[in-house]
Amino acid sequence: MENSTGHDIAEALGLLLRRSTRAHLYTRLTDGLGEAVDELTYPVLSGLARTGACSAADLGREIGLDRTTVTRRADRLERAALLQRQPDPADGRATLLALTEEGRGVVSATRQRLANGIEASLASWPPEDARAFARQLRRFVDEGPFAPERE
Repeated sequence: MENSTGHDIAEALGLLLRRSTRAHLYTRLTDGLGEAVDELTYPVLSGLARTGACSAADLGREIGLDRTTVTRRADRLERAALLQRQPDPADGRATLLALTEEGRGVVSATRQRLANGIEASLASWPPEDARAFARQLRRFVDEGPFAPERE
């Protein structure tokens, strides 16, 4: 079978999206940020930073975990004062998960570590190649197979 650009990209994405690849990255990003912050709880923190306050079920859909798993991981993060539970103004019986100021600081630190790691990995690239890659990757994310459905 002939190798195509689509196959090359699909193979690279397969490597990037593997659970073990993500776990290794999350471990590097969270190293030394406290006992509650690790490759298991990082997706909860990162997801809340993207969504803002939301229910465990909604966060689970965002990060690909079931509500029960999100709740267990949120318990660890709450004990470490990185997230808090608050009443849902739309439903007095429901609870929302929200980052605390300290939780936002942890997310900021992990995002800076990720940005630094990316910059370091691109350091040997000509700057115009790195900028072109960033533009093309953004376009692929916005318009490619992972783009949200447009109505």
